[in-house]
Amino acid sequence: MRRFPPERIVCLTEETVETLYLLGEQDRIIGVSGYAVRPPQVRREKPRVSAFTSADLPKILALAPDLVLTFSDLQAGIVADLVRAGIAVHAFNQRDVAGIIAMIRTLGALVDARERAEALATSYQDRLARVADLVRGRPRPRVYFEEWDEPLISGIGWVSELVRIAGGDDVFPELARQAAAKDRIVTPEAVVAAAPEVILASWCGKKVVTSRIASRAGWADMPAVAQGRIHEIKSPLILQPGPAALTDGLDAILSALGHPPVPGSPTLPILG
Repeated sequence: MRRFPPERIVCLTEETVETLYLLGEQDRIIGVSGYAVRPPQVRREKPRVSAFTSADLPKILALAPDLVLTFSDLQAGIVADLVRAGIAVHAFNQRDVAGIIAMIRTLGALVDARERAEALATSYQDRLARVADLVRGRPRPRVYFEEWDEPLISGIGWVSELVRIAGGDDVFPELARQAAAKDRIVTPEAVVAAAPEVILASWCGKKVVTSRIASRAGWADMPAVAQGRIHEIKSPLILQPGPAALTDGLDAILSALGHPPVPGSPTLPILG
């Protein structure tokens, strides 16, 4: 890192973009992932320099960043290229709710906005606790979260946790601990045997077709299908391990499970 706090930051995933906006530090961002859509103005304000597993290295280098923020082993190749080019990189790898909260605090420290980051993180923790209180004592439906359809992939850690916080029980909780998608593949027969009462689906990068889910062979008598409880959650709301998942993503799960949303999501920015 050439200076502290860094003045020129490139974010290669959405969640760090949204967090920096929430902290009022968006002027430090000079480049973003093509998947960054929150807040909406980011599409107009920031140049796009990457997809998820690929990046335009010459374009990033031309921006002369002080720091590049990445996520997960899937961007390890990009990280290696950037490091070889002499660029400072911080690679996040949060896979659960605690990790999301830690990411917010860490990012706040990186941009010298610790107090605002602490306030943001605490606000999310308080809101999660309020949601858990809201649903306590109510019936807990069995929930199958589908992250992909070919093959079927069940939900990752933070998704499973948010389902539980929202008052449901993930039918594949043991798989949620597996970080790699290939380790969360399930068979159609396993889903039938789990007999979910609600199906939540978010196919990263493409629209969910609920009728296709309902028409799968042998699924007609499944409680979720028989009762028409199949719901799409847009992938930017739930598959990015950041503020969106803790707010709009959680609210979407609450709605699908028949609960009202809980007020109190931070506004942009959280502090002046």
